[in-house]
Amino acid sequence: MKTVEDFEMNFMNDRKVAGSVARSLVGLGIALSPLLVLAEDAAPPVANKGDTAWMLVSTLLVIMMAVPGLALFYGGMVRSKNMLSICMQVFVTFSLLTVLWCVYGYSLAFTEGNAFFGGFGRLMLSGVTPDSTAATFSKGVVIPEFAYIAFQCTFAAITPCLIVGAFAERMKFSAVLAFMVLWFTFSYLPVAHMVWFWAGPDAYTDADAAAKAGSIAGFIFQKGALDFAGGTVVHINAGIAGLVGALVLGKRKGYGTTAMPPHNLPMVMIGASLLWVGWFGFNVGSNLEASGFAAQVFVNTFLATAAAAVSWTIAEWMFRGAPTMLGAASGAIAGLVAITPACGFVGVTGALVIGLVVGMLCLWSVSKLKSWLGYDDSLDVFGVHCLGGIFGAISTGVFCSPKLGGTGVYDYVANKVGDFDMTAQVISQCWGVGTTLVWSAVVAFISYKLVDLVIGLRVSEEVEREGLDTAEHGERAYS
Repeated sequence: MKTVEDFEMNFMNDRKVAGSVARSLVGLGIALSPLLVLAEDAAPPVANKGDTAWMLVSTLLVIMMAVPGLALFYGGMVRSKNMLSICMQVFVTFSLLTVLWCVYGYSLAFTEGNAFFGGFGRLMLSGVTPDSTAATFSKGVVIPEFAYIAFQCTFAAITPCLIVGAFAERMKFSAVLAFMVLWFTFSYLPVAHMVWFWAGPDAYTDADAAAKAGSIAGFIFQKGALDFAGGTVVHINAGIAGLVGALVLGKRKGYGTTAMPPHNLPMVMIGASLLWVGWFGFNVGSNLEASGFAAQVFVNTFLATAAAAVSWTIAEWMFRGAPTMLGAASGAIAGLVAITPACGFVGVTGALVIGLVVGMLCLWSVSKLKSWLGYDDSLDVFGVHCLGGIFGAISTGVFCSPKLGGTGVYDYVANKVGDFDMTAQVISQCWGVGTTLVWSAVVAFISYKLVDLVIGLRVSEEVEREGLDTAEHGERAYS
């Protein structure tokens, strides 16, 4: 005779299985058939305390990525006279967009509207209560909606902060904030909606229901693109906007003729390390459940990052004659960027290959491609985030293959892993990459031009020589 403990153990085992296959959902129009099915007359699902706790911890980890992680990482790479300005831009941008997320951002990104924008039903988080729930990637499993709102807020707030590195040391603080509001509203929110908005797993009960659910999903989601934690939404989106900004503003005074080395490499290392630690919240938190599969995402993130740091270091040692701290830190960030879209879809082999290749790819982009094209992307936002994100997104379509250790694409309706077509999946990934590149670049260009027309983008030559810290903020980083 089964005991209560037996039933509890069977329930937990079923839930772990359901969670383990949920990884192949993100970005798909037809997804999984869960192994844990609730009766039609069952009570509404209640959030599990363990999942809730993990989501709150993940949210805190991502906050740490921005403040202080990204601020210190970027701050260490600029000249000392601009240290506080870059920290201020990151800190205030993160704060401003947190406010806008709660006012209208969440509603436009994660409620039903059309294929490109959500609706207005959650303005000022209207209707959200402590009892409101949000779907995960397992049927019958939910988390508090407030937890989901807070977690997604960190993505929305940190992504525009990445752009700051591209035009560092030459853009007015007022112009930075004005641009961020425009770009956040017309690029981040629609791209997030296009990639991540769907009806949730409980909507996929049969083929007809799946077709109906797929029709209200975001545009890129409908194309079948996979993006577990933000390769398109975060890194490609921000990276191409950064390149456009670098081109529109022009080069820093003295660029190419005056040495502009990082002023504090230990600070760069500290910032990169905080980003690495915080990124586990970024990637593993995107599973939305504390499960065995979340642990696999953790290992993929860990391994790819380490591999990229090693690969960048060795390549730099071979071709430049010396391994540098800046290179190792940059390699780690490149690995984190590339594994972000893939971490929930690839196996350990895929994570290792992605990390090893992206380290060398991004080193080439910042040392060769940048000089060939002649743009001044101050802190290599395009070279690391955009190109690393593109590589990671397309690699997801390759290493998702079960033959290469990936998860394949699980079908919610058929309740099994479907036949994997690598060519079709890579094409879907290219839809996500191409749409994000074009959308963000166009929005960024228009936004920069509007801000330039109204308040001006660039500080004066005198202010740039003096440094933005004292001229814009009346402070110095060091006495």
